[in-house]
Amino acid sequence: MSRLRSAEWYAGDDRNAYIHRAWMRRGLPDDALDGSRPQIAIANTASDLTPCNRHLDEVAEHVSRGVWEAGGVPHNLPVVSLGETQVRPTAMLWRNMAAMAIEEMLRANPIDGVVLLGGCDKTIPALLMAAASVDLPAVVVPGGPMLTGTFRGVPLGCGTDVWRLSEEVRAGTLSEQAFLDSESSMIRSRGHCNTMGTASTMALLAEALGMTLPGTAGIPAADSRLLARAHASGLLAVDIVHAGRRPSDVITAASLHNAIVTLAATGGSTNAVVHLLAVAGRLGVPLTLDDFDRVGAAVPLLVDLQPAGRFLMEDLHRAGGLAAVLREVSHLLDPSAITVTGAPLMATAASGTIWDESVIRPFASPVQPDAGIAVLRGNLAPAGAIIKPAAATPSLLRHRGPALVFDSIEDFHARIDDPALDVDENTVLVLRGCGPKGYPGMPEVSNMPLPEKLLRRGVRDMLRICDGRMSGTAYGTVVLHVAPEAAAGGPLDRIRTGDPVVLDVPARTLDVDVPQAELDARPPAQALLDGLARPRRGWERLYVDTVLGADTGADCDFLLGSSGPRVSRESH
Repeated sequence: MSRLRSAEWYAGDDRNAYIHRAWMRRGLPDDALDGSRPQIAIANTASDLTPCNRHLDEVAEHVSRGVWEAGGVPHNLPVVSLGETQVRPTAMLWRNMAAMAIEEMLRANPIDGVVLLGGCDKTIPALLMAAASVDLPAVVVPGGPMLTGTFRGVPLGCGTDVWRLSEEVRAGTLSEQAFLDSESSMIRSRGHCNTMGTASTMALLAEALGMTLPGTAGIPAADSRLLARAHASGLLAVDIVHAGRRPSDVITAASLHNAIVTLAATGGSTNAVVHLLAVAGRLGVPLTLDDFDRVGAAVPLLVDLQPAGRFLMEDLHRAGGLAAVLREVSHLLDPSAITVTGAPLMATAASGTIWDESVIRPFASPVQPDAGIAVLRGNLAPAGAIIKPAAATPSLLRHRGPALVFDSIEDFHARIDDPALDVDENTVLVLRGCGPKGYPGMPEVSNMPLPEKLLRRGVRDMLRICDGRMSGTAYGTVVLHVAPEAAAGGPLDRIRTGDPVVLDVPARTLDVDVPQAELDARPPAQALLDGLARPRRGWERLYVDTVLGADTGADCDFLLGSSGPRVSRESH
């Protein structure tokens, strides 16, 4: 076995080694710091203010037991945690900061490998980005979805049913009191959203990328088998240190291909696009927006889960889980991809069995054919935009209608329910100023609530276009991640109310039917410019000055690539 990285701190008889060992002893066995036992950090995103991750301290305890059993030394390392439902103005503003902070803590400390504990939307992406940039042996343990709650005898999909029920209140078909009564039923147990939202999507994609112990992603947070898997992941963390297996060995062009196939087959969140692009950018693996269309667009939707379908994550687990899905699409996977165990991902696919075909469909009878994320281009999105056909209304996938433009989310909220607003079901709602720079942070506002007067007429979907994101739990015919964003000078800043917008998803086009010369000659909307005050200080200023577009992952330009694990200087 080659010399452990942590031995650079602990080995030797000099003053510096003495200091490092002495301050860390605190009840550890005498051989814990002699340079022979791998030091394993447990990068733990548990936080009382990240409700979906509150249980990760217990998961960490079981990881720790596995590390000890394998001969390693575990170290709980609390890291930046982002609660999707809690932090303002949007958790996405701090994904890159969290990844940077985690990376630096992994590099700075005497560790040989890391177990990454995440759950809520931005935590697994930030952990993967950090692990990719420091490139120490790493394994992910997803925190798991919550158990299914019910209201009035009907299962609740958290997130998805919040959007649905709140729209029914505005439509006048559900009382406010009934809506509030459902609140105590929405979150039944520990764990993240039980729909195929971003948290569930990123957990499954972490496994499809090969970064989890196979069979771990999707186990409900309250299921004791998650703790057993956490223990086994602690054992594995020591093994991969001895094997020298790093994220750069696992996350490759092949595994990213497999992740895109999985994203399509499971009906996963559009947020996965910016997260996978960002992870690839940290490793220098070529991945573009067009790859999501090229690889995933023709993949059928096999998992019948909300928001694109009927069931919830607990159902997916009992129906066979990710392994069953991978088996159905095994002919589309790249067989060269491996997992952190060193075995090929195809071994996981070979083990899969569908136990309930109402939840996981066979490849020959999908929920929807050709349901992967579609990439659009045109004079409104020259650098690209995306749409999730599986969550859209089929009749709106080809649409022409007049634009109704909003310059900010505040502008939208102020006007959308005005009875005098000139809007009907053919109108295209356009919201700008919500991209990475413009908001800043690219919030989940693209799935705009429909005008109340149309809801009361029975309208439940309209074409909506935005340079922001939408919740993975949301649904509807929404074109999002429009790039370049309005705040970066994209053509979205020159569209005007009344302009004819033309969407053709089969043709992959998004245009405004205005002569190009006229569009180019228009100045940016003054109301939009007025709302783009440059942040004065702190992370927000650094973010706005350096963040890249959604089409490349919305990472910061100075965080692309990897610095590796090496630290050249001693601290004393």
